[in-house]
Formats: sequence, structure tokens, C-alpha cells
Amino acid sequence: MFSLFKKDPIKKLNKQYEKKLEEAMLAQRKGDIKSYAFITAEAEKINEQIIALKNTPTT
Repeated sequence: MFSLFKKDPIKKLNKQYEKKLEEAMLAQRKGDIKSYAFITAEAEKINEQIIALKNTPTT
């Protein structure tokens, strides 16, 4: 009954993922490849969490 008011964790993770990708792009444009690689790795970890949540069966 109250699941209507729960926020979707996948939506939240998607926002974080998009933000990290944008940060990575800006770092790359500045020529800071080390930061670009680090931020991209963080984004990939978030993407793995998204995939895991999507593959988890809901009850």
C-alpha cells in the first residue's frame, strides 16, 4: 500500500550516473585525463549497481 510513496532507487542512480558522466566529460575537455579516468570508473560502478537492481526480481 505504501509502496506508492517509495522513491525509485534506479531513478536516483541514473541521475548520479548522468552527473558523473558529465563531470568526466568536463574533466576530459580541460585535459585532465587522470580525473577523467577516475570519474569514469566511478560512473561505471554506479552503472553496475543500476544493472544489478534491474536484474533483481521484485515482489
